[in-house]
Amino acid sequence: MEKFVKLTGVAAPLPVVNIDTDMIIPKDYLKTIKRTGLGKGLFAEARYNEDGTPNPDFVLNKAAYQNAKILVAGDNFGCGSSREHAPWALLDFGIRCVISTSFADIFYNNCFKNGILPIRVSQEDLDKLMDDASRGSNAVLTVDLENLEITGPDGGSIKFDLDEFKRHCLLNGLDDIGLTLEKAAAIDKFEKSNAASRPWAA
Repeated sequence: MEKFVKLTGVAAPLPVVNIDTDMIIPKDYLKTIKRTGLGKGLFAEARYNEDGTPNPDFVLNKAAYQNAKILVAGDNFGCGSSREHAPWALLDFGIRCVISTSFADIFYNNCFKNGILPIRVSQEDLDKLMDDASRGSNAVLTVDLENLEITGPDGGSIKFDLDEFKRHCLLNGLDDIGLTLEKAAAIDKFEKSNAASRPWAA
């Protein structure tokens, strides 16, 4: 998993509350278990017209936001079903950070397992960041995970809190497999000791 230390990029404003995982990635895209290729389906029902053409009114179709790396969204982001395809789609599109006042628990935890940083902020701070994100191509934020700080285009900064274990995992690019591999030496030592003491179990 790619490490997340500091991210600087355009932030797209999506001031909608209760964005569920079906809106993030509609069920039509759940036929694959691959993590790649899902970016095209991100917010598909809002992003495309019925004939498949891009909806020019949707934020990620606007020229300034087509390469957004950060999403500033309304309250209760990622609610609904537990589909892990939702963070997969965000990541495949290029979004590595989502900022909101609150997240659904399963979606929130799935983000960390896929290298995405979900940040909870107060409503006051979200309003400020939403305003920053509304500046088009000038809507550049820097998210500094080491210092737990978001810096806006005007130089103002906002502090945020994060569980230390989750922070450690993102800073070091550790998903569940990576965390297990950190214990590889101890696992090998146990396996050798166990094989020597119980050869009949090998």
